[in-house]
Amino acid sequence: MKLNFWQQYPLVKDDLQIVNQLIAKKIEVNDPKLKSALLQMVNNGGKYLRPALLLLFSKENSTTTADERLLKLAASIEVLHTATLIHDDIIDDSPKRRGQVSIQSAFGKDIAVYAGDLLFTVFFDLIADSLYASHYLKVNAQMMRQILNGEIGQMNARFDTEQSFLTYLRNINGKTAAIFSLACQEGAYFSGADRRQVALAKRIGQNIGLSFQMLDDILDYSDGKNLNKPVMEDLATGVYSLPLLMVLQEHKAELMPYLAKKEQMTATDMEVVKQLVLKYGGVTKAKALAEKFIQKALDQTSQLPASQKRDLLEKLIKRLLKKTN
Repeated sequence: MKLNFWQQYPLVKDDLQIVNQLIAKKIEVNDPKLKSALLQMVNNGGKYLRPALLLLFSKENSTTTADERLLKLAASIEVLHTATLIHDDIIDDSPKRRGQVSIQSAFGKDIAVYAGDLLFTVFFDLIADSLYASHYLKVNAQMMRQILNGEIGQMNARFDTEQSFLTYLRNINGKTAAIFSLACQEGAYFSGADRRQVALAKRIGQNIGLSFQMLDDILDYSDGKNLNKPVMEDLATGVYSLPLLMVLQEHKAELMPYLAKKEQMTATDMEVVKQLVLKYGGVTKAKALAEKFIQKALDQTSQLPASQKRDLLEKLIKRLLKKTN
């Protein structure tokens, strides 16, 4: 796990270590294959960005360890995220995750399904312990529905050459941005922030999440070096991500002979599509749009009171521009 990424950030590094230990303790199961699969996923390179954001929004300038409830909520965010990744890999039949063989490839789809399901039960345990009698139980439930709606929306848009940008934005707002948004607002709320600051945290998280997904989309059109996912995986499964959508309507005549093949597209076909997307500036346009959302997040962050938290948050948002996994 890449917790060493946080060694330069004392405001959250110790808390994240505790969160990792809490998750490892919670996923104790009797079945050795299932336990091995879960430990592989938990310890295989995740940066813990979402729980870090939750913890960050709960602090100002103190390096004091977060209270038990905040630590459990941070763990719940990472557990939920990990569960969705496992199920995504099953649906996409993805061979890799975080640079390693995916759980469904290494252990089979049955173990992968059980691993994802078990993590969902851990998520529910953690929020039940942390949110007793709190309206944030409902907020978490609404967020889970939003994630599901985003995933279903993406599934329904597979191989759709008429997909609108609005549809794309709605889907990534659900499947990716929702959990970032929840992490930020939950951290703010449970640290005693007022309603305005909680709403601001929610918007910051949403814009971080949207830009995060847009930059992740760009990776599908990279050269494949130092990536933790197979290149062109989205295109192969009919997920038309942002770089392709930015040029699809204007250059449909050139792209359709390849896209019309759908599941029968060959590696050569996908390479041609990739080169056309690059030729017509799809990656450049996608990155420019991602940068607009990053700037939105930075502008909103500047409205927070001056603190170590704000300084670190600004650094993290700027590092999104250099996202490579």
